[in-house]
Amino acid sequence: MLVLHYTGMENCDVALNRLCDPTHEVSAHYLIDEDGTTYRLVPDEKRAWHAGNSYWRSETDVNSASLGIELVNPGHEFGYRPFPDTQISALIGLGSDLIAKYQIPAAGVVGHSDIAPGRKMDPGELFPWGRLASSEIGLWPDATNELGDLHGSAWDQLAFIGYAQPGNEAKGSSILNAESAETDVISAFQSRFTPNTVTGVLDNKTRKAIATITQLYA
Repeated sequence: MLVLHYTGMENCDVALNRLCDPTHEVSAHYLIDEDGTTYRLVPDEKRAWHAGNSYWRSETDVNSASLGIELVNPGHEFGYRPFPDTQISALIGLGSDLIAKYQIPAAGVVGHSDIAPGRKMDPGELFPWGRLASSEIGLWPDATNELGDLHGSAWDQLAFIGYAQPGNEAKGSSILNAESAETDVISAFQSRFTPNTVTGVLDNKTRKAIATITQLYA
């Protein structure tokens, strides 16, 4: 898998200090500054501490099954802003190389919020997933994707895509906050696939989006 994050810290220097200090027990394989400068922090073959308590497509130890890339961005706490073109271009170059080298499937390219709904919000609703997908990094619907069929359970479809399913221990419910699990999963999906509408509500628009995205992951 390839997991994409934002740092959620004031600047690159603060992020580097945190990610390189073992006392904080947080790390990633790569860090990309807003100007495109890329730092390799952990060798690819080593396990980095970037995913935490997470779940995706039956994988419960995401740290052991993934590479983590941090993007310098203040995040929602310190002034969330769009990701510069230079930074995204560097990410596309690095991501393309890693995907080719390790044969990472498109369904295995995720954001931190996808694998840890409610606990994490990154890389957030401003992240350009469509641009990455145009470079064959991850999945994103385009004009050729028809609206999905609304028959069937939206929750079954979300589980098929990869998300933890509330109330189902075998499908990752243990990583969710029981009191807000449904809202958290819906918000995570919306942040990724309907970024202009992040409400946490499973409305008809979101159900159609879920059904459409399910077809991409089939």
